[in-house]
Amino acid sequence: MALTGRSALLAAIGSLPVGVFAPGWTGMLAVNAPLALAILCDYACAAPVRKLQFTRSGDTSVRLGDAATVSLTVTNPSNRRLRAQLRDAWPPSSWSSEAEQAASRHPLTIPAGERSRATTPLRPQRRGDRQADRVTVRSYGPLGLAARQGSHRVPWSVRVLPPFTSRKHLPSRLARLRELDGRTSVLTRGEGTEFDSLREYVPGDDTRSIDWRATARNNNVAVRTWRPERDRHVLIVLDTGRTAAGRVGDIPRLDAAMDAGLLLAALASRAGDRVDLLAYDRRVRARVQGRAAGELLPALVNAMAPLEASLIETDARGLSAAALTHAPRRSLIVLLTSLDTAAVEEGLLPVLPQLTQRHTVLVAAVADPYIKHMAAARGDVEAVYASAAAAQTQDQRRRTADKLRHHGVTVVDATPDELAPALADVYLDLKAAGRL
Repeated sequence: MALTGRSALLAAIGSLPVGVFAPGWTGMLAVNAPLALAILCDYACAAPVRKLQFTRSGDTSVRLGDAATVSLTVTNPSNRRLRAQLRDAWPPSSWSSEAEQAASRHPLTIPAGERSRATTPLRPQRRGDRQADRVTVRSYGPLGLAARQGSHRVPWSVRVLPPFTSRKHLPSRLARLRELDGRTSVLTRGEGTEFDSLREYVPGDDTRSIDWRATARNNNVAVRTWRPERDRHVLIVLDTGRTAAGRVGDIPRLDAAMDAGLLLAALASRAGDRVDLLAYDRRVRARVQGRAAGELLPALVNAMAPLEASLIETDARGLSAAALTHAPRRSLIVLLTSLDTAAVEEGLLPVLPQLTQRHTVLVAAVADPYIKHMAAARGDVEAVYASAAAAQTQDQRRRTADKLRHHGVTVVDATPDELAPALADVYLDLKAAGRL
């Protein structure tokens, strides 16, 4: 038998989707039929959610710390006006604060058959790929008493690239490179390994640079000028093992190593050298090879962006074998790793002869600035003990670095802010000394 009156109304209300009414409304509706009828009509007049169509556009990559925008175009194909609240969900690390995250919610009013655009600003706080989650729409009726709600998958990805904060040091290092390369008015005497030109001798020149044949021809003492060699191979090796996961200040060690590697790559490519990248722990995590100078930096930041440190011990023998495979001829191998005593003595030192026999090896490590701060602490017993512990840690790092130098390795040990320019300076020193 068909239901009539209040029973039919309550049955219709009971058949509505869960979440249409706020908790506690059902009992009130049972004694307030006009309100129930108004809510039911309001729900029936709300634009359907399942038929909505979505397309995305906007940024696909952004540097860490910078802002990106992703737009969502919503098309309402129904014959009802859409009055809705839309939430474009992304991972929490896509914003720096809850206030920024609130910008992912958008009020929408779209007439029947038309479309509207909602733009969500992002400011990611971590490197890697950020994938869009669900788009949730709550469509209200004309009275705002009831609503339909549904979610849609609208895929989109934003790659968060390393910030490359050390690029501010690039102009000064390029100026020194031009000085070494003879492109400025400051001539570098007796350095480098490639002959550049002849000029007249001036007091103070290295007598070993005198070209006696040219002197005999011109009746003036002529000296040879040199420039650093070009087309050398630089292999940057990122250790992505467990030691790279430790945080130094506000960033992981791996991020500081990446920043130093990017500055070195930019400088070496401008010097005419070929630069490759290898990221390794127990297998190859990323590889960049054979890129032209104009393509190098974009390729490096894209390869570095999704890298995360693995909580496993790095296989030093595997790393050495991979480096030798990627550097078949004499190269500068820059290993961005740690100076932890155990990791170096048990892992790196036994395989160093394989690398130094053919290549110039440079080890760069990120030091913790807080250790230096602790070492200078005084005032009470606790501070003195902290200072002693810090001094012991510094002494261990110095001894480890000395062991590496004993094997012919150049060592750079610096804090995150100082590592990138220090590494660039050592590269230029090697250029000037003709060791590349």
